[in-house]
Amino acid sequence: MSDVAAAPKSVTVEEMTEEDDVSAAEAAIEERWSLYEAYNELHALAQELETPFEAPAVLVVGQQTDGKSALVEALMGFQFNHVGGGTKTRRPITLHMKYDPQCQFPLCHLGSDDDPSVALPKSLSQIQAYIEAENMRLEQEACPFSAKEIIVKVQYKYCPNLTIIDTPGLIAPAPGLKNRALQVQARAVEALVRAKMQHKEFIILCLEDSSDWSIATTRRIVMQVDPELSRTIVVSTKLDTKIPQFSCSSDVEVFLSPPAIALDSSLLGDSPFFTSVPSGRVGYGHDSVYKSNDEFKQAVSLREMEDIASLEKKLGRLLTKQEKNRIGISKLRLFLEELLWKRYKESVPLIIPLLGKEYRSTVRKLDTVSKELSSLDEAKLKERGRTFHDLFLTKLSLLLKGTVVAPPDKFGETLQDERTQGGAFVGTDGLQFPHKLIPNAGMRLYGGAQYHRAMAEFRFLVGAIKCPPITREEIVNACGVEDIHDGTNYSRTACVIAVAKARDTFEPFLHQLGARLLHILKRLLPISVYLLQKEGEYLSGHEVFLKRVASAFNSFVESTEKSCRDKCMEDLASTTRYVTWSLHNKNRAGLRQFLDSFGGPEQLAASGSSIQTTEMRLADLLDSTLWNRKLAPSSERIVYALVQQIFQGIREYFLASAELKFNCFLLMPIVDKLPALLREELENAFEDDLDSIFDITNLRQSLDQKKRSTEIELRRIKRIKEKFRVMNEKLNSHEFAQNLKAPSLQQ
Repeated sequence: MSDVAAAPKSVTVEEMTEEDDVSAAEAAIEERWSLYEAYNELHALAQELETPFEAPAVLVVGQQTDGKSALVEALMGFQFNHVGGGTKTRRPITLHMKYDPQCQFPLCHLGSDDDPSVALPKSLSQIQAYIEAENMRLEQEACPFSAKEIIVKVQYKYCPNLTIIDTPGLIAPAPGLKNRALQVQARAVEALVRAKMQHKEFIILCLEDSSDWSIATTRRIVMQVDPELSRTIVVSTKLDTKIPQFSCSSDVEVFLSPPAIALDSSLLGDSPFFTSVPSGRVGYGHDSVYKSNDEFKQAVSLREMEDIASLEKKLGRLLTKQEKNRIGISKLRLFLEELLWKRYKESVPLIIPLLGKEYRSTVRKLDTVSKELSSLDEAKLKERGRTFHDLFLTKLSLLLKGTVVAPPDKFGETLQDERTQGGAFVGTDGLQFPHKLIPNAGMRLYGGAQYHRAMAEFRFLVGAIKCPPITREEIVNACGVEDIHDGTNYSRTACVIAVAKARDTFEPFLHQLGARLLHILKRLLPISVYLLQKEGEYLSGHEVFLKRVASAFNSFVESTEKSCRDKCMEDLASTTRYVTWSLHNKNRAGLRQFLDSFGGPEQLAASGSSIQTTEMRLADLLDSTLWNRKLAPSSERIVYALVQQIFQGIREYFLASAELKFNCFLLMPIVDKLPALLREELENAFEDDLDSIFDITNLRQSLDQKKRSTEIELRRIKRIKEKFRVMNEKLNSHEFAQNLKAPSLQQ
């Protein structure tokens, strides 16, 4: 062995510079990939947790026949979707694409529907089969579209570094009743797409299949969300089919450079892009046109060159560099990639505080779960149950006394809502009183305010009820035959008619009032639960215990309402069973006036005398009321007047009695009897098997699982948060800024 060390190889300045440039380019590519991966994880996290942050992405929007899915495939460099006529995309498909020059075949992962953070390796055929199966499944559903995204991660040598969301194609149904089903589907798709476009981070790729820019089929919907098209890229698809349609070069000029009146120049990218995708599928079947994705990619590139040549031939001139930069899939892909990269960089400082907030929220959630686990012993559970009992009663009392802590738009009811849910006050004629005439009818009320309005409506409605019409037949039938003589007793007749009319009229209102107030009081339970949840005082996880409390409350309210209604029914029965003149006819002078009417003008004329003695008047009275069954007009008026007087007396007593009893025997027991009953129910529950009441075994398993999933969630957020923190530091460093000047990722 030689003792002389080998001389080091000399390196020239040029070689060092080249090596530095290569290293810088590789570093730039690596940093880009790291940032793409971080955003992909962020997008999956946002989908899973429904968090308020979203990663920048390209949202593809277009009509069913605009070639939307074909355009997405051309951008990807390979075919995977179910392309063809009709609806082929019933769920949005999120494609996280990553350029990998070493990947000769598409390497795909399909996100799990149960856990979007889990991506399972799948072949292209498996992903195609899954998408087609989902389309077929949804086609049979009542709502044939779903907003839940299918998440696919792809690495491939032809993929750009993009996240693209392919949405279901918009539908333009024909008018008419026979197309109602398709019209319903069209509204569902439009609502889904519009909801996706609401995300301010998304770049909207708006596809139009028209050679006339004054026709804004897709833009009409896009501009409802993005009126200025400031985050919208407009793409004219199927360029190869449009070029032959132009008859002169001026038409082509207007098409390539639309005037501002037809297409606002404020749109993203300043002017539209123009693309063509060659028809034909990849495969080995007899219908396949391309044997491989490489052939498909070559066909896309060839189509781009042919489109440029055809346009130049139509124009009679060469296209400018600026015009060429808007024609073809490759130009659109490059523009999208650079735009998305710019958005990624700009969004990094904004994402970090959002991730920090989500991290702190998850830490608090984990602490809450840990505390719940530590409190699963008998003494603590009993104490929590008693505390919940006291807090629940406090909320009930607060709602009855009046509060504004529960949002009226969520828990309040207008009078019309209340009538629909709790039943309306309907008289024997089947008519309802116009709700607009009731004070506060349009206000969304709950608790004590709603109870008071219902009672006011009852008072207002019942107090205005008149005695139903009386027929001559009813009067004659009510006369009957006495047990000692066959004369008539019109005072008895009036009583019989009045009490029957009153019973039939007022009894339904008692049942209606009970049902309405029961509805209002039962609504106190979910509102109280909301208030407890809002203040963090709800016993989450203890569903068996909470159901027992809810059952006890509802049973108490129902039994109390029935007991109160029974008392009111007893009052109504007594009032309509025996007429007490001091109660039913409070004005004795009125009764005397009614009887005096028997000596009216017709009796005076019949006697033939201008002076009538008391004896003669008595004889006439007996003749018309006791011995004569022929119903004279005067007798009919007397019976009618007596009935009205008695009915009014029953109504006034019924109204005052019903209101007083419902207040005393329904409302007040919630204040003074419910606490003791719930406490007794609670202590009885504690005497039973505590495990069955609080379901401790299942709850412990559930909380353990929740704790594990929250810990995993916390680690995920921490990992993504750290990635963005490191990336932000690199973006702010001078070294990374220089690396960004490296050549494009794809040559």
